[in-house]
Amino acid sequence: MYSISVVRNGQILAGTQGEGEASLLYRGEYMEGDSIAFTAGGCRAIVQVDQQVAPARVYLPGGAFLYRLPLAGDNLAVYPPRAFTGDLHLISIRPDVSNEYRNLARNPADQRGDVTAYPHATANVETRNESVFAARNTIDGVHIAGGHGEWPYGSWGIGARTDAELTLDFGREVEIDRMVLYLRADFPHDAWWVCASATLDDGFEITFPLEEKDGAQAVDLGGKHVVRSLKLHDLVKCDMPSAFPALRQIEVYGRDCGKENE
Repeated sequence: MYSISVVRNGQILAGTQGEGEASLLYRGEYMEGDSIAFTAGGCRAIVQVDQQVAPARVYLPGGAFLYRLPLAGDNLAVYPPRAFTGDLHLISIRPDVSNEYRNLARNPADQRGDVTAYPHATANVETRNESVFAARNTIDGVHIAGGHGEWPYGSWGIGARTDAELTLDFGREVEIDRMVLYLRADFPHDAWWVCASATLDDGFEITFPLEEKDGAQAVDLGGKHVVRSLKLHDLVKCDMPSAFPALRQIEVYGRDCGKENE
């Protein structure tokens, strides 16, 4: 069974359910504190939290998750104009039945804080704690990198910290072999990293070069690895006055694996 409910203060404002999928057209304006509750008939699903936000292929360990509508503070700044606004909202959930080789990191529905839907990106620093510099921006699926700030230029900003780390949690075992990074490229405002390291939770670690570039920078992981998470760390800034290197997007390629993904 698949279901969707719009929830306010513990009360269901609207809802629907279906055997193989569910779609809901919610007629009403959201208020701060509202959320969308999803349930799925399995662990792997494709959800769309708003018609202005791209569908997300997510892994749900408990077969459900609560999407907190990003209405408070500056949270809407990283979403397309008109997302979650107005009085017509199209929401959907359906099973994800394919398992092709793909970017397993992408999740436009990721949010800061505790989650029950994966993949999920976190970091030990986000510049001024602003949403436009949050770790979740690096897996929203948007590659354009020639600016900074509001959508579509959200990025992970490190607040000039030399110990900045970003962790990507897949929520289950996946088999990966390649990573692609897109640095933010708002030059000359931006600096860039000349090298970085990644550590997989199977113990594999790699250090790789990076360059001043607006575009994909691929990292071969030296074969296939079965992991649940990876960490990006030891980011070395170039020798230039700008204090603002940032990451626009991280992609990790592979496939789901294991019985937990059935």
